[in-house]
Amino acid sequence: MPTLIERLEGKARERLICWLRLRMMEYEITIEALEHALDRDVEEEQKIRYRDAYGNAWTGRGEMPEWLRRAVAAGQSVDHFRCD
Repeated sequence: MPTLIERLEGKARERLICWLRLRMMEYEITIEALEHALDRDVEEEQKIRYRDAYGNAWTGRGEMPEWLRRAVAAGQSVDHFRCD
């Protein structure tokens, strides 16, 4: 799904980028700090949160995988597979 900036065109996009740059200057946010924060967010999103003894893994995002759905249907708690 495209972000707000990706959906905007022309002058509206330029105004939003200008506004973001001004806020970054106002709060002394550097491009490097922003990149670092975004990298951390991506790493956190991709982090494995559930794993079973057979090596199946899930990040906790999106639809619950079949292996975990079967275990829950059999009475196992999702928390049993939590690894973080």
